[in-house]
Amino acid sequence: MTISRPGVVDLLGVLAYAELTAFLRMAQDASVLAPSLTDRAALGDVAATEYGHFRLVRDRIADLGADPEEAMAPFADALDAWHEQTQPGDWYEALVKAYVGTGLAGDFYRVAARRVDEETQKLVDQALADEARSELVVERVRKALEEDPRLGGRLALWARRLVGEALSQAHRVATARPELAALLVDGDDLAAIGRMFAQLTEEHGKRMAALGLTPGG
Repeated sequence: MTISRPGVVDLLGVLAYAELTAFLRMAQDASVLAPSLTDRAALGDVAATEYGHFRLVRDRIADLGADPEEAMAPFADALDAWHEQTQPGDWYEALVKAYVGTGLAGDFYRVAARRVDEETQKLVDQALADEARSELVVERVRKALEEDPRLGGRLALWARRLVGEALSQAHRVATARPELAALLVDGDDLAAIGRMFAQLTEEHGKRMAALGLTPGG
């Protein structure tokens, strides 16, 4: 199968590893931090969906004639570092990470997917579908804020940290993988870079508003 342009396997590799680690981390958070069996099962369901998305992307990499292990390997250090630096301290931090942190990463992948073939675009959209995660997090966090409004300040600061660490690791990946970076913007097109970050900021603001939090903390 012909790959439409350089960077496609990189895009699928980073997305596959992101989905795999999301599954593993959410499953761990569900087991350790969930306050009830119902909550554990709910986040476990979301984790299972992430694993299904991982399998879709992994199979697409193989269909393109690339090795999934080799495609994911260049991104393991950066994504593992992000997870290590953003380990949630409680259930609500875990929920916000699952929604805000994972959502921001997904925005990057969607931007990059605009420049690849249509089949890969559709696969990326399918792998980034997050309706179940959104419903779970928004419902739980909003209810918690109603019961304890003081929680909002802490979670807003936590979300800000998630975004800062995510942007740092994204820059690290883009610097190391120029073909993937080229899917985001053309060279040093400052206007394009500005538009991309404006879009990312807008989407982040929407997620924060859905949670009842303010982006700036």
